[in-house]
Amino acid sequence: MPSDTRPAETTTIADQVATFNEGFTAQIGPRLTAVFDDEQAVLTASGTPDGAVEAGDALPDAELVSTTGEPVRLADALGADGTVVVFYRGSWCPYCNLTLKHYQEALLPQLRERGIELLAISPQTPEASELAITNGSLEFTVLSDPGNTLVRSLGILTEPTSDARAAHTDLGFDVADSNADATGDIPFPTVLVVAGDGTVVFADVHVDYTTRTEVPTIVEALALLPR
Repeated sequence: MPSDTRPAETTTIADQVATFNEGFTAQIGPRLTAVFDDEQAVLTASGTPDGAVEAGDALPDAELVSTTGEPVRLADALGADGTVVVFYRGSWCPYCNLTLKHYQEALLPQLRERGIELLAISPQTPEASELAITNGSLEFTVLSDPGNTLVRSLGILTEPTSDARAAHTDLGFDVADSNADATGDIPFPTVLVVAGDGTVVFADVHVDYTTRTEVPTIVEALALLPR
């Protein structure tokens, strides 16, 4: 029987986000906080887009890019016994960095026990993907989806509102500077559990980018993988 290599204590992503938000809102002030609150409210009210990936769908193949700029077929990056695929917005997003680091610490050990791969995908340049690895000391595969080709085919494409992008500028960055296609297009934060044959057995799309799929939910979904 494999040993339990999970950390002795882990907080939830929601707990970490709450703590982060306390300091972040104090740092950026009420005007920018209101912009981001309004953006989240609009996204939540709109709901998950029609046609978004769901359980039972076949994951389409796509040409992705490694952190060294080499092409990688999605099919080649998937594990024979299953893969947890995480779509994130970018290394510029503090909620993404927090989540990926949490998955490194609390999810990856459990996946390794089961022989299941963990894969993170964003529309960033290879250099920005490498930054995501550095931010979270990540030991799992991180790939780029230039132009959001895969994201678009899965129906999980979005972009910041114009007011949010103006707020980003006030904070000293622009999403387009990190994206491989120099646009502001990004995925809704999404977690898929994918069987070895490419069938999606679990899909969780988060339209509010401050919320993410918790580790116990992902681990529970692993039971849906064929044995």
